[in-house]
Amino acid sequence: MAETNHFQVTAQTFSGAHASDTQSVHSPQQTIVIKLGTSVLTGGTLQLDRAHMVELVRQCASLRKQGHKVILVTSGAIAAGREHLGYPELPKTMASKQLLAAVGQSRLIQEWERLFGIYGLHVGQMLLTRADLDDRERFLNARDMIVALLDNGIIPVVNENDAVATTEIKVGDNDNLSALVGILTSADKLLLLTDQPGLFTADPRRNPEAELIREVHTIDETLHKLAGGSVGGLGTGGMATKLQAADVARRAGIEVVIAAGSRPEVIADLVRGESVGTRFLPLESPLESRKRWILAGPPPAGDIVIDDGAAVAVQQRGSSLLSKGILTVKGEFERGEVTRIFNAQGVLLARGICRYSSRDIAKIAGKHSQEIHQVLGYEYGPVAIHRDDLVLI
Repeated sequence: MAETNHFQVTAQTFSGAHASDTQSVHSPQQTIVIKLGTSVLTGGTLQLDRAHMVELVRQCASLRKQGHKVILVTSGAIAAGREHLGYPELPKTMASKQLLAAVGQSRLIQEWERLFGIYGLHVGQMLLTRADLDDRERFLNARDMIVALLDNGIIPVVNENDAVATTEIKVGDNDNLSALVGILTSADKLLLLTDQPGLFTADPRRNPEAELIREVHTIDETLHKLAGGSVGGLGTGGMATKLQAADVARRAGIEVVIAAGSRPEVIADLVRGESVGTRFLPLESPLESRKRWILAGPPPAGDIVIDDGAAVAVQQRGSSLLSKGILTVKGEFERGEVTRIFNAQGVLLARGICRYSSRDIAKIAGKHSQEIHQVLGYEYGPVAIHRDDLVLI
């Protein structure tokens, strides 16, 4: 009973805070990750519910028209494959799931392409595994790709690469994958749409007195015990994985909401800040979280020495580090590794994630940003270290 009272208070807190959140909710150019579970896409049946899918697409298209950036993390490849093949009887093996995913993924992306095309929007498919996100270089490549899609008005449609993923390299469920995609894109919101209205104080299927938890400030053992398994058995994630995903995302400064994907206007209402589902408050801003990782994370892989002009720009104006201001590079490091930044007098100024390898930095040091492509034959952007990836010491 004490737990229920705690969550009732939490719900009241959410209601009272609603008005103060409105301005941040309506801020322009929010990046919103929307995760759609298999149960949402099938409506609990054995086939894709295309009527509901087009309704979800309509809401996404409305967000795009408002200036928001939308990323779709979609389940349903195995369900689409099973439907397309006429529901074959297959052995319960990894190979069978990979077979269905290989057949179904192409069907699923074609469906999304067709539905978004109704609203004049293009989609771009991204198939990821845990290995793509654990390796820093591949992480950056994935980030650059998804940012390029968003910058060009294309809807990224992300799924786990089930056709090739093994147990060792699988994220395992699209709830946690969506949290990682949110971190990848520095998203503002993560909407986990499922077959339940949110997280309850007890299992609502067994306890009629169970109450919806409106807002969560702390994810503790009590909350984990409340999270049950998948209801329909169609997907790989239940409420427990959604809680894991919410915990990961909120630690990166992302607001997370678990809500029913079947609810009319659910996406639009959540972005407007309506009291729908269970809302998880972010612990800190994405930028601070990232900078804390840079400061306390992996040891520096090398050093960059910069001139006095670059030192002033970085320290006093909060600028990114440009190749023009680099004097020398010490040590060997790859793109995406943490480096130390020193001034010409040998004083440590900052740490940052370098967008170029030490080999590349040695070639472009002292060069203007416009010359990078000419010198290297390619480029990863006009800055050596972006201000968002740089922490002053």
